[in-house]
Amino acid sequence: MKYHYNNYLDSLNNNLLDISHKVDISFEFFPPKTEEMKTQLWESLNKLVPLNPSFVSVTYGANNGERANTHKIIEEIVRNTDLIVAPHLTCIDTSRNQLRDIAKNYWSLGIKHIVALRGDYENTNSIMMYAADLVQLLKEVADFDVTVAAYPEVHPEAKNAQADLVNLKKKIDMGASRAITQFFFDIDSYLRFRDRCVSIGIDAEIIPGILPISNYNQAYKFAKMTNVHIPKWIKKQFEGLEEDPLTRKLIGASVAIEMVKSLSKEGVNNFHFYTLNRSDLTFAICKVLGVIKAS
Repeated sequence: MKYHYNNYLDSLNNNLLDISHKVDISFEFFPPKTEEMKTQLWESLNKLVPLNPSFVSVTYGANNGERANTHKIIEEIVRNTDLIVAPHLTCIDTSRNQLRDIAKNYWSLGIKHIVALRGDYENTNSIMMYAADLVQLLKEVADFDVTVAAYPEVHPEAKNAQADLVNLKKKIDMGASRAITQFFFDIDSYLRFRDRCVSIGIDAEIIPGILPISNYNQAYKFAKMTNVHIPKWIKKQFEGLEEDPLTRKLIGASVAIEMVKSLSKEGVNNFHFYTLNRSDLTFAICKVLGVIKAS
């Protein structure tokens, strides 16, 4: 099985353009909840570290216990690797003073890059604070490099596409350096969104978020929650493969590789991979794209 997978990657290597000279990559991980998941996270990190990502982000938990776990794993990554770590930080159910304390603690650990996410729209569980306010708060605490979120297919809670775009511009105007998109599968939706960003005066880089699919049902669930369209041709590719994980991985890698190739031809030089704490697909994609050099 391993031989079959490696031969597949070699054949792709022979047929795809090497774009490594102009590609930067970054990876997203989430804090593990169990010892087994922690082992998987570190195995993935160790596999991907040699790819020299520009940074790795770590998502923020939804409750105090998960958030404490987030801080702990971030400190471990900072302590045990040379990676630039960009923790996610949200303003949901957290006071301004608490946010300042968290930011000061990160800065003292040598963390200079934060991904400021969520809180863009009102909901009954959040304080009256939005992502733009969070960006402003972070820049007041220290000269953080701040990344924010963007939604090519519109945030599920936005009033409309224009309001969503205006909100993104507000975050950039408050001091964010770049935006990472929600994952998507429709290249045209990203390109149209990028053009609309330019038209409204957003000059920050809009980094595409890439989700390699290994489990279609899981990807569909994520997509439904986040207002992301999955083209019918992708769904068809995964039909009948519920009991065939290897073929699912091969197809998932192919889809992601073609996306990166197409986006690269449109001038995109930076890609953010949602790893789901697994390294295999992301590593394979980077190998095919020439990010990993032959020894």
